Amino acid sequence: MTSTTQAQTQSQSKSISSPVPPNRTASKSATKFLVFPVVTLILAQMGTSGDNGALAIATSALTTQLHANMASIQLSNMMYPLIAGSFMVAGGFIGTLFGWKRTFRVGATLCAIGELISALSPNIDVFNWGGRTFVGLGASLLIPSVLGLIPKIYEGKHRALAFGCVGAAAGGFSSFLPLALGIVMGLSGFRVVYGVLSAYFIMLLLLSLRLPRISKTEVNHKFDVLGVTLAAIGFFLVLFGLSRISAWGLLQAFPQAPFTVFGLSPAIPLVIIGAIVLVVLGVVEKGVEERNGVALLPQSFLKTPQVLAGLYAWLITFLFLGVQGILMGPYLQLVAGWSPAKVGVISVLSGLPTILVAIGLPKLLPNANPKRVIQLGYIVMIVALFIRSFSITLHSAIEWLVFVGTIVTGIGVGLINSQASNVVALAVNERDASQSGGVQGVARNIGQALGVGILGAVLLFGITANVGNAVRNSPVISSEVASAVTSKSITLVGDEEFEKEIADVGATPEEKTELVRINAEQRYNVTRSAYVVAAAIVAFGLFTTRGITKFGEAAEQDERSER
Repeated sequence: MTSTTQAQTQSQSKSISSPVPPNRTASKSATKFLVFPVVTLILAQMGTSGDNGALAIATSALTTQLHANMASIQLSNMMYPLIAGSFMVAGGFIGTLFGWKRTFRVGATLCAIGELISALSPNIDVFNWGGRTFVGLGASLLIPSVLGLIPKIYEGKHRALAFGCVGAAAGGFSSFLPLALGIVMGLSGFRVVYGVLSAYFIMLLLLSLRLPRISKTEVNHKFDVLGVTLAAIGFFLVLFGLSRISAWGLLQAFPQAPFTVFGLSPAIPLVIIGAIVLVVLGVVEKGVEERNGVALLPQSFLKTPQVLAGLYAWLITFLFLGVQGILMGPYLQLVAGWSPAKVGVISVLSGLPTILVAIGLPKLLPNANPKRVIQLGYIVMIVALFIRSFSITLHSAIEWLVFVGTIVTGIGVGLINSQASNVVALAVNERDASQSGGVQGVARNIGQALGVGILGAVLLFGITANVGNAVRNSPVISSEVASAVTSKSITLVGDEEFEKEIADVGATPEEKTELVRINAEQRYNVTRSAYVVAAAIVAFGLFTTRGITKFGEAAEQDERSER
């Protein structure tokens, strides 16, 4: 080996060295899996996912202590993916420009501030627009950094295993955090829980100081102010419009709508305007990439079928967070009367199989065909949704069936999470693979937003409409009482809360009993229908897997042999 070659090898080894010892060579990094970095990244993913889990078990506390209604709870579930999704692509680009470790630390700091605001919130508006906004901004930097650091630190099978570990954290390890937080919430209240989360992100900030040195991608391009602005506005309008359908109306404007568009609800116009802005973003970024070779939104993310398939896979797994936050969690707490700690057990039961599958599959079957694994994951998740739909009853839930559906859910999520990020990384070059953390994060948050927005709309519209129809057709209820009830917006609440909502309609004891019966029956039917809608969204993912064509070498040989 010549002296020039030796110098090049030494230079490369320094660019991806581990902190202990500092002169670790790249070849050694390739043969020995670095544990500390992936543990730090797992903890980061646990924190961002655990924040959503904490919100899922805080429904009762927010309702009683901050006087939140179902629309406010839906907004609470929506604010995090709304803000994070709006700025996630920008987060990926910021990491490319300014370095992934620096972006990671800024994200952790913002999350810590947001959790502290949530803990001190005097009302639901400060909680939503203050705390949830800061946490969303922090996540928009933290999540792309987690996914961006992996291609810089790991290669080959170690990269696939690292992605699997982070995938397990997204739907597995993070499930233990809600259980612990549920216990804390039961003992000390939701304010202490969010204080603990703030301390958690401060700890994460300190751990990031020991991440290994990595090579910085040389990018001769300034910060794309126009692109970031267009992305933020476009994604914000789309996601915010979806989230407000249930509060403002789909077509006809509800009284709660802040304004109307030619007499119609502003929700869908916001979505349309946001979509137009995103189309403009795509055109602008295409020109930026042609001129500079790098862009906020590379064309490979938009035109590569395998990338789109991987993004949809992430969308689906985080759709389940929306299902948990708007369907399962509220029903078990508000209708079945489950405690926050008991709801937290559900997270653990889904987390254990997710961890085992997401980490075990890349470790034991490193050459598994990612297309077949993701397809199997979709099928398992569809089965899980139907099991969950049969687990609820009019006034409670069948516990063993809830737990079975939860375990099956964990298996499906683990299958998909084990492959989704690596599928995206395999389809693009190294620079785009590192930057793809931002767009993957967007897919996650759009999935959660769709889960909250679409399923929330099905739930809230369905209950209001079905209760209204049943009340008008009931021979027990007078026309005056029926008119008073149908003028209200009926949401997902327990029997006692529903009785409070109809206390002013002038119903007789017999009419009140009939109204409670009707509400219980319709909330049950509509909730089960919402699970069917979620299953249809998951089923569409099977068609997207046709675009997955680039695998590991062994998996590609297996795919060719099947043809």
